[in-house]
Amino acid sequence: MPAAKPEEFRRRAVALARQGEKPVREIAKDLGISESGLRRWMSEAAVEEGRAEGMTRDERAELVRLRRENRVQAMEIEILKRASAHFARENVLPK
Repeated sequence: MPAAKPEEFRRRAVALARQGEKPVREIAKDLGISESGLRRWMSEAAVEEGRAEGMTRDERAELVRLRRENRVQAMEIEILKRASAHFARENVLPK
């Protein structure tokens, strides 16, 4: 897998491709990246700028964070259920 390109490189590549002076295929070849990669960067930039539908990076990061929190809370609830069942058994059974 090729190394990730810096954000500034991506922004400039997208700006160059949007100028339309050359086909995207040629621009990608000149920059040493794949055409599909450049097209993906262009679509991601369109979403970030609000030109296209989709989740922005911030929204995606928030979704990941919320899903992680949800998993942790589900585990905590399960632990509390088991603990309460354990303590309930201790209090109900005669000694």
